[in-house]
Amino acid sequence: MMANCPNCGKKLPWWYIKAECNKCGVSIPNYNWIERLEEDNINAEKSFEGFYKTLNRVQYSLFGTKLRIARLVLTFLPAFAFLFPWASVKGGTNCFDLALLSFTGGKSAIDVIMQLFSNSSLLFDHMRFENYAGPVTFITVSVIFYFLTVLFIVFAFLLNIIKCAKPKTKSTVIFDIISILLSVVSVTLFSAAASLGADLTAFTVGDISAIGISGGFSWGYIPALILFLAATGINIAVAVAPAKSDEALETARVARYEAKLAKERENEIRKQKEREEAAKAYEEEQKHIIAEAKKKVAEQKAKNSNKINKGKK
Repeated sequence: MMANCPNCGKKLPWWYIKAECNKCGVSIPNYNWIERLEEDNINAEKSFEGFYKTLNRVQYSLFGTKLRIARLVLTFLPAFAFLFPWASVKGGTNCFDLALLSFTGGKSAIDVIMQLFSNSSLLFDHMRFENYAGPVTFITVSVIFYFLTVLFIVFAFLLNIIKCAKPKTKSTVIFDIISILLSVVSVTLFSAAASLGADLTAFTVGDISAIGISGGFSWGYIPALILFLAATGINIAVAVAPAKSDEALETARVARYEAKLAKERENEIRKQKEREEAAKAYEEEQKHIIAEAKKKVAEQKAKNSNKINKGKK
């Protein structure tokens, strides 16, 4: 592999290790180093500009306005919706709750999805037995849509960061709407599983059996849907609200930085003044102590002198 001298352009073989060109004698590593240093500085400034621009956008997307702070809160609130039972399939031996955790002693969505991973062959056998149109199929598919709802809600939040360069993006709204549709499908299938199970004597999801089936739609989906709609509404409000430009955000960042430096300088001046005042007070105190000591010494000398004079008389 050949290289060229940056000054004269002579081709240098790959094994050439000298620092100077053997034709023009220029130092190859140090050639044009001032211009290269300036170029590195320009590139570094551009990198910092890009970094600050991204940082400004992320901060503005998450906390830039009261509306965006409210969106951040309403984005996390739907997490509590998954603690409520959206639907239930009740049985004499086991019950199934469409929730992350079952507080009634039944099997939760996590228990069902674990069956999909640990007993998949048995689970699919039961699904084939009912021609993929029975309670086992509906419960399994419902739980899959349930976790897809969780996934799309998480994506909707991450898009606030990923798409921060476009503060008026509607992608979060789209993901919110998809998550709502997924939740509706999940609740519908789970409720249908209860209806289908009621016509059967028993069914088994993996190795979890249930007999004497009843159940259906549960109250927990109502607050969950309200939270989902609230999150969607706030994302729509943010998408249509005015947004600051990159220049305005950078101006605000610089202003905050300068205000911070000014405050630090004020604190340093105040501390320096306090140190000077403390030193001055200490000096005055020392002068007072020395003056008192001299006064006492003078008084003692006067007393001694009087005693000597009285003795002579």
